[in-house]
Amino acid sequence: MTTIKDIARWANVSPATVSRILNDDPTLNVLPETKERVLRAAKELHYTKKKSARLKKSFQLGLVLWFSAEDEMKDSYYLSARKGIEDFCISQSIELVRVFRNDSNYLDMLRGCDGIICLGKFAQEEVKSFIEICSNIVFLDMKVEHYNITSLTMDFKQAVRDVLDYLYHLGHRKIGFMGGKEYVGNHELLVDPRLEEYIAYMKEKDLPYEKYLYEGNFNTFSGYEMGKVIAGSDERPSAIFAASDALAVGALKAFKEADMEVPEDISLVGFNNTELSEYTVPALTTVNAPAYDMGQHGANLIYAASNLSIRTPLKAEIPCNLIVRESCMEYTEK
Repeated sequence: MTTIKDIARWANVSPATVSRILNDDPTLNVLPETKERVLRAAKELHYTKKKSARLKKSFQLGLVLWFSAEDEMKDSYYLSARKGIEDFCISQSIELVRVFRNDSNYLDMLRGCDGIICLGKFAQEEVKSFIEICSNIVFLDMKVEHYNITSLTMDFKQAVRDVLDYLYHLGHRKIGFMGGKEYVGNHELLVDPRLEEYIAYMKEKDLPYEKYLYEGNFNTFSGYEMGKVIAGSDERPSAIFAASDALAVGALKAFKEADMEVPEDISLVGFNNTELSEYTVPALTTVNAPAYDMGQHGANLIYAASNLSIRTPLKAEIPCNLIVRESCMEYTEK
């Protein structure tokens, strides 16, 4: 079997030059006749380029999902992110190993993967376990402060300020926040950065907020239950910022049942810009959080890091934008 060294002897060049010519190295600077001589030698000696073992094995990407399949169906934010990852894998012929963190042997299923994407929120002990399995790792929707790891998150801080500025300029001063509780590890409560920014903003404006805080779970039913509480309150807010469209849709149903008109009686803003938000009555003003793009970017980053041997971590926030529709209006004293 003809080798690169055989071609090098025949063409009177170094094996390195032969390799770079046969691999079409764009940085190689040789005379056209030298390149022609090498290619002619390869043809006459019946050289067959070997496929590397790496090319024979498809890239294997592990995807860890911190939520259950049931949770995913109740709020499409993570579903959109997962879809972005999966579509990228299909386009690049990447083998995807999908696991849920509640699976008993999910860590074992990740061993041997070329890269891992962790989608959602994880405890520090879990982060450490992932790093021990694979160094090529990306976290999506979670900032990882204590390790040199790439993470992509939404710019929640600016998104919240955009919403509250919008409502404030419409004349609203009694602005409520509707959110959900999330846990990691052994039931460790996570603080929603949107809630933190809401409180900070209301304090800056010297506006009341404590009696306008409503927390449940990130699903439509929880939004409905909180909406009923708001509708039955003697002192209700004039506007509600819901931390997900699912919550806002549930609240919208509760308001309708209580004969409250949106936005005439209460303004309502959602978060995520789900497909449903455009078809509610009235159409929901919401924040576009590009979860699908986040998934695409995350998969692209981890694939490129492996192919290009990039080890410099990236910490990035993806901008969100406010989508103004029909569920808000200027506040007038009644």
